[in-house]
Amino acid sequence: MRVVLAEDLAILRDGLRHLLTAHGFDVVAAVSTGPELAAALPNLQPDVAVVDVRLPPTQTDEGLRIALSARRERPGLPVLVLSSHVEQLYARELLADGSGGVGYLLKDRVFNSEQFVDAVRRVAAGGTVMDPEVIAKLLARNSTDQPLAALTPREREVLEQMAEGRSNAAIGQRLFLSESAVGKHTASIFTKLGLAPSDDDNRRVLAVLAYLDGTRS
Repeated sequence: MRVVLAEDLAILRDGLRHLLTAHGFDVVAAVSTGPELAAALPNLQPDVAVVDVRLPPTQTDEGLRIALSARRERPGLPVLVLSSHVEQLYARELLADGSGGVGYLLKDRVFNSEQFVDAVRRVAAGGTVMDPEVIAKLLARNSTDQPLAALTPREREVLEQMAEGRSNAAIGQRLFLSESAVGKHTASIFTKLGLAPSDDDNRRVLAVLAYLDGTRS
C-alpha cells in the first residue's frame, strides 16, 4: 500500500516512516512542506495520504488545504490528517464531500503504534476515523444543541461510535448490543436528525456532520 507522508518535524516524520514501513506500507514520499506535498500527491498517486494539518511555509492549515484540493482533483483519495489540537472545522471539512476514506487524529495518538496503523488501514480502505478525544470534546461542546439534545444517552453513544467510523457490527461489539439493536438506534438517530431515507452510507456521513456541527445541515 503506497503512502505519502507529510510532517515538518524531522524526528516525527522519520519515526512515522519507519513505523509504516515496518507494518508493510510503501512510503513513496516523506515530505516536510506544503509545496512538496502538493507535488507528491498528483505525481505519486498514493493509496493513502497521512498529512500534518500545519506545514511550512505558512504553518497554518496548509497541509489540510492541499489534501482537500488533492481530493477534488482525485475524488475519494483517502486522507488521514494529524493535528496537535481539536479543531471542529477540520473534521467537518474532511467529511463534507462524503467520498473516500478520511480520518482526523491528534498527534499524541501516533505514539500508540497499533492504533495509528489501524487508523491508516481503515482510512485507506475507505473508512472514517475520528480521534476519540475529538469526539469527546465535540460531544461536550454540542451537548445542548438541537436536534442532538433529542437523542437518548444510548443513541448518543451509538452516534459517537459512528463518528469514529465503526460499522453497526463493530458498534454492537463495543457497546455490548446486538447488531439489530444498533440498527434500530441508527434508524432512530436518522429520524431525529431529520435525515430522509437514502443510501445508509450517505446518511451516516450526514449524521456525523450534524453531530460535529451541532445543527441540522
